[in-house]
Amino acid sequence: MTGNPHPATAALLKYFAWEHLPAHLQAVSRPFGELAELMASRLDGPELTAGLRKLLEAKDCCVRAAL
Repeated sequence: MTGNPHPATAALLKYFAWEHLPAHLQAVSRPFGELAELMASRLDGPELTAGLRKLLEAKDCCVRAAL
């Protein structure tokens, strides 16, 4: 990510980390994290924060499905 993200964006992005997960969960979580970083590097504002919250919810559901 370039520049300083809004504090709300930065707070959400930390939940997209995947490196700490076992390999089979990394495979599910990583694409969401990469998309979140891409969107944060290109967009800004309250709609980005809303979109990241929804993306986080989707990521969490998919990771739970893989458990």
